[in-house]
Amino acid sequence: MNIKTFKGKTEEEAMACAKKELGENAVKMASRKIEPKGFLKKMFAASSWEVTAAVDEPDVYERTAPRKPAAERPEVRPVLSRQEEPHVQEPLFDEKGTAGGGSAIEQKLDNLKKLFEEQIKELGQAKASEEAKEKAEAPENELPDKNIAFLRLIFHQLIENEVDEQYVNQIITEIEASLKKETDVSKILANFYQKIVLKLGQTKTLEVVSGKTRYIFFIGPTGVGKTTTIAKLAYSLLEQKKAKVALLAADTYRIAAVDQLRTYAEIMNIPLYVIYSETELAEQKEELQKYDIILVDTAGRSHRSREQRDDIERLIRSVPAEAREVYLVLSATTKYRDLVKIAEAYSEIAEYRLIFTKLDETDTIGNIFNIKMLTGAPLSYATNGQNVPDDISKIDSQNVARQLLGGGK
Repeated sequence: MNIKTFKGKTEEEAMACAKKELGENAVKMASRKIEPKGFLKKMFAASSWEVTAAVDEPDVYERTAPRKPAAERPEVRPVLSRQEEPHVQEPLFDEKGTAGGGSAIEQKLDNLKKLFEEQIKELGQAKASEEAKEKAEAPENELPDKNIAFLRLIFHQLIENEVDEQYVNQIITEIEASLKKETDVSKILANFYQKIVLKLGQTKTLEVVSGKTRYIFFIGPTGVGKTTTIAKLAYSLLEQKKAKVALLAADTYRIAAVDQLRTYAEIMNIPLYVIYSETELAEQKEELQKYDIILVDTAGRSHRSREQRDDIERLIRSVPAEAREVYLVLSATTKYRDLVKIAEAYSEIAEYRLIFTKLDETDTIGNIFNIKMLTGAPLSYATNGQNVPDDISKIDSQNVARQLLGGGK
């Protein structure tokens, strides 16, 4: 008796595998449906089937040497007479034609029966052990189908909002333990909302420290809106914080950027300083000590150029760490894979906070969450237009979570 277990997507497929290996005479002894474990797998993985099949193995001689017809078999004569045989086997059948006690055939049948029973017993024990293990490892309460469908809906909503799939799966895995059979959809949604808010973290914005001059450096690629963002923040610091503010242009590679910043400075009636190197910044420090906040517009350089990044790094490090803050300005319309390269390149320069611009030019905000998860950098401000001093606000983690989950702005 040959007993084996086979698996397939369906019961029929598993049985087909059994017959392919064991032959057409294979008999199904047991079958069971296997459900995927865990909510994530249950959402996206199909169930499968396991079939236990058996086939009766023929006698060894019959498999190796097929019996010839009687007419072709040679006559076999005994070498010794019965009286001369020193040891004679018991007859297979007695004179009445019934099996004798302890006969070879009866013994063989008994042995086969015992072997079969032992195999079935061992198989049953193995199955029971496996099922007990699966039960122990499985969640105490499986979610009903409606909740699984709701999880799938949230998954696709986050993907539609361009949240990276690895982060979506991470969130689902993390909240899995808190979801019970009786958990309704509103509780599931609340769990997702809370988890996203926690991962976005607390927003950190510019603060004025009385009696201390702070240098605020704005870094990032060309064209993301650094200069306009600086002007918006300068106005907010002047009007809301009543701070003493000065602008400093280090982007001397683009004359237009300096002219734009000079125009804003004149409108707000605040000073503008132009420097060409970290040495010139050091020369201006004594003059700049009378201001609370110095907003520094750095050159929009290619993140691919190590030499250009080195220029910005030297400028930033010319100011003591306790007297500076660095903000990486990124456009929400930039492709995620490009944002990853930019964020990683600038992380070699200094620790930074995150500002996202051009939210008015995109329908998805998944990149805010993605870059926050990638860098661990605090979120700060977001801009949604070109109007100065309007169209800027601090990033609200709760609002971002609502939008990611389809709750609108």
